[in-house]
Amino acid sequence: MSSASESKESMWDPVAGFGVTFRTMFKKVVTEQYPFEKLPTAPRFHGRHQLNRWPDGLEKCIGCELCAWACPADAIYVEGASNDDSDGGDGRYSPGERYGRVYQINYLRCILCGLCIEACPTRALTMTNEYELADDNRADLIYTKSDLLAPLLPGMVQPPHEQMISDDHQDYYRGKLLPITPVDGDA
Repeated sequence: MSSASESKESMWDPVAGFGVTFRTMFKKVVTEQYPFEKLPTAPRFHGRHQLNRWPDGLEKCIGCELCAWACPADAIYVEGASNDDSDGGDGRYSPGERYGRVYQINYLRCILCGLCIEACPTRALTMTNEYELADDNRADLIYTKSDLLAPLLPGMVQPPHEQMISDDHQDYYRGKLLPITPVDGDA
């Protein structure tokens, strides 16, 4: 090619670019009005984590720390403790031998992959559809156990308390749950 034909092509390049601009300038804008119009998420969307409870209010987390081991981003910290209500203890937090005394998820590190959910043997940890996790303070993005626990529903009692569904903690995990009998003073 000659230099004259190359200069003609380079002269038309900006005009072709403006052609694309002019073609799209008058089309209807397709913009999501996110903060004002929130669209529903897919049912299986991975959002904020939630620590679940049994129907009587006891926590499902047994403090096994498997979720922390499964996390590739090292965003979960669990500190298990003995769930011993004998010798004058104030009651149980979970039906098992242990419970998660300290539970933290650092959303500055979490990649919302769901591997912690798969690792949980009691289905204590699930993910909600909540996706607004931004904040202007780094400390507020480290969720503690109180932030992650599912709210108490009617009929549930705030732990620590005795097991109300069954006398055997294995019934909780095998699905042999009996109706809840209220504790004295609760109705």
